[in-house]
Amino acid sequence: MAQSMKQVLILSAASLFSLTAMAQNKAILLKEQGALDKAKTEIDANVAEPKLSGKAKTWYTKGQIYEAIALDPKLNTLDSNAAMVAYESYKKALEVEPNGGKMGKEINEALTGKMMYSAMMNQGVRKYQAKNYDAAYAAMSMAAQINPADTTAPMYAGISAQQAMNAKGEGANKATYMTQTKEQFEKYGANGGRDATIWASLAQMYNNDKETDKALATLDKALKVLPGNRDLNATRVSILQSSGRVDDAIASMKDYYDKNPTDVQSALNLAILYDNKATEYEKEAKKALDSGKKGGQLSKKVADEKAVLDTYNAEAARLAGAIKKQPKNAELKRQLTDLQAKVVEQKKKMADLDAQMKEEAAKGVDGAAMQKNAGELTKKATETRELSKGYYNKVLATDPNNFEANFNLGVYYFNEGAEMKREVDNMSMADYTKNGKEVEGRVCGKFKQALPYFTKAKSVKADDNSLNTSLEQLETILKQFEGKNIACVESK
Repeated sequence: MAQSMKQVLILSAASLFSLTAMAQNKAILLKEQGALDKAKTEIDANVAEPKLSGKAKTWYTKGQIYEAIALDPKLNTLDSNAAMVAYESYKKALEVEPNGGKMGKEINEALTGKMMYSAMMNQGVRKYQAKNYDAAYAAMSMAAQINPADTTAPMYAGISAQQAMNAKGEGANKATYMTQTKEQFEKYGANGGRDATIWASLAQMYNNDKETDKALATLDKALKVLPGNRDLNATRVSILQSSGRVDDAIASMKDYYDKNPTDVQSALNLAILYDNKATEYEKEAKKALDSGKKGGQLSKKVADEKAVLDTYNAEAARLAGAIKKQPKNAELKRQLTDLQAKVVEQKKKMADLDAQMKEEAAKGVDGAAMQKNAGELTKKATETRELSKGYYNKVLATDPNNFEANFNLGVYYFNEGAEMKREVDNMSMADYTKNGKEVEGRVCGKFKQALPYFTKAKSVKADDNSLNTSLEQLETILKQFEGKNIACVESK
């Protein structure tokens, strides 16, 4: 009886093995015959069968069939998520039997193999083309996991995350999408990706998050991969400038330009950077000058108000003396009372001024020092503006039709003319009678120097509003000089 039962069990096990093998063999045979639709139907039925679903071979076979579907662009309608199903099937094969049983090696090779990578990328591309960016990201980021040394998958996974965020607009979970994008672009960079646009995009994301040092470190890594890349250098300069590190931006761009002296765009960028730096110096100079003037004005006010107080005190002493001689004189007493009230008021005014002086002193405001500093800053502004002009001229030497260089040089001479005109307007009548016509000739000449640059810029871009407004103002000013019979004297 015992021997008979043992034989039955052996036969049952053999029958089950035979059933499993037959089912799997049929599915694989259909796959090899190219009948993937029928192979899919067969394997789907197999994994639903309790006796078969506990076998690693069943799930491995499903992985193979779905992987083949994902790799065939004509069979996308069978299952648009076939690559993900294949991946999950291989993972399931490792679960139903510990580490996949005897098939562990084949299963693990399938999970990290080229076929699985290609299937996942194919699915990602199809999802991207269908504008299902979330699904595209899921597939491509999985492909990046399958092949950790790859650059293509993380690049497109990051782009897919960006597109998903853009497509959803205000409804997007931007923090999540930004994290996904950064992670994938970081993988891309770590694997030696050579697309400057991806590197620059990653750096800009960090910069937008106020992580300036991380943005610059990203660009430094990128420039080791792509040394001398102009776009990466320009992005680096832009980030330095936007973070207030103008001197660093100038140094960085100058270093690049010195190595690439024929690069017109870099010369233009340097000119603009020096232009902005000169404007910064001018603002600081004005602030220092205003502070210096305020300190000087306070000192003068104190001196003036003290003189008034001294006058009141002298008059009060005189009235007091007179009252001693005429103790019953009511008018003298009234005058003294009024004057004493004025003395009290004047002392309060003096106290207020003294408080203001102390406040300025606490700020470290030294009127004379401030005015000296303003002069030094003005000198720096002039020198920096000259450097800017030099680089604009270098641009035009190579590219005479460059709009920005022509327009900005026109602005340079126009502003110089405007500054000189202010000096003329502030002349006394005596000075103007003596030197006015001669000085106005130089002012006119400075304005006239702007004309050819504005005219050239207009020939390049006729519809620029800023240019047209500036040109109209310039033409009006030159007509005014002509109407006054002022001969324009041009200087360098």
